[in-house]
Amino acid sequence: MTATNGGPTPGSDATGAGAGPGPARGDTVSAVVRQWQDVHPELDTGPMEIIGRINRCAALLQQAEDAPLRRAGLSRAEFDLLGALRRTGHELTPGELARETFSSGAAVTKRLKQLTERGLVERRGDTRDRRVAHVRLTDTGRGLVDGILPDQLAYETAVLSVLPPRDQDQLAGLLAELLGRLEGRMGALRA
Repeated sequence: MTATNGGPTPGSDATGAGAGPGPARGDTVSAVVRQWQDVHPELDTGPMEIIGRINRCAALLQQAEDAPLRRAGLSRAEFDLLGALRRTGHELTPGELARETFSSGAAVTKRLKQLTERGLVERRGDTRDRRVAHVRLTDTGRGLVDGILPDQLAYETAVLSVLPPRDQDQLAGLLAELLGRLEGRMGALRA
């Protein structure tokens, strides 16, 4: 599915009319699915209805750049590192931070350097193994996370307010089930 990053693809009306089984939908993914059905009517394009929409929602949320974080001069990835340190309540190694935030080691190293320079985290060497570093929040970093979190949650609540609470609960449950299964199977799917 390649045409979900922008608006409707050329030649589509994005109304969702005739987008296959189920209710007509008027989003960009409907137009893309309809186009693929025209090109390959023999293929089941149903997975695009879900995966395409998850990807499109994620892209739109990333484009919004999390306004409260942006105002604080933080990227989502930096906030995720600070948040991991705050919510676990103890020092973490860069490797542990990479696992906590689903980031590469190189990305964590780069972000930690920036956060250290800003005085939000500090590193200390391990007394037994000089190759290992331990990272913790500074008081400034802790205050920043605690100050931003209520605004960030209010922002996310506003983003989700287009869905009634019951639908939000149902969506959260379905996504949790999908994520749990994917986390358990991704090694097998990559093979």
